[in-house]
Amino acid sequence: MRVAVVIGALAVLALASAVPAATAPGARTSLVITYVEDSARPATAIRWTLRCDPPRGTHPRRSRVCRELARVGWRAFSPVPPGTACAELFGGPQVALVRGRVGGHAVWARLSRADGCQIERWSKVPSLLPAGGPT
Repeated sequence: MRVAVVIGALAVLALASAVPAATAPGARTSLVITYVEDSARPATAIRWTLRCDPPRGTHPRRSRVCRELARVGWRAFSPVPPGTACAELFGGPQVALVRGRVGGHAVWARLSRADGCQIERWSKVPSLLPAGGPT
């Protein structure tokens, strides 16, 4: 009887550890986004907060951003791999700092519109940041 109880307890522990991290309370999406329309004027920074499940915070498009982040995940904030050839396109002076967690993964990204690769990174979560110009 004791053996059965011990085996049952071990089975419960094994199943509990198999639950994906995304369902754990600490795996929620929570971001702080600092947006600067003109990198030459950093004092004009706008700061938004965003939490998902349920969407809340100060970001003007919370629900839409949370849906996009659920689709693209934390990898949307991955840096451009070293040695990548980027088109010499200037998309604007906007910059943004995104930090926090997406689906339980820590993220920290400095986004800009300085070249083709950076513009692509900026656009991976379309509702997160303005496409260019003021919000």
